[in-house]
Amino acid sequence: MRKEYVFSKVKRGPAVSAPKGKSRITIRLDEQVLEWFKARVDAAGGGNYQTLINAALLDHIKREAEPLEKTLRRVLREELRKTG
Repeated sequence: MRKEYVFSKVKRGPAVSAPKGKSRITIRLDEQVLEWFKARVDAAGGGNYQTLINAALLDHIKREAEPLEKTLRRVLREELRKTG
């Protein structure tokens, strides 16, 4: 171990930068929500629960932008598939 360290060229911030198009945030989620996503990742054999949360949010955004007629058609198709 050195007696002195020089920090004159050190940059402030995270050691690893976020990939382009991603932002690092702090968010508070209910324990139930977090456990559900972690369980889904475990059931799939591994992965990242944060990626799964991001995918769920993106899917929600896409569905919110979906016109009502398209939503109804999609829901009817899904329900008809379930009944045979």
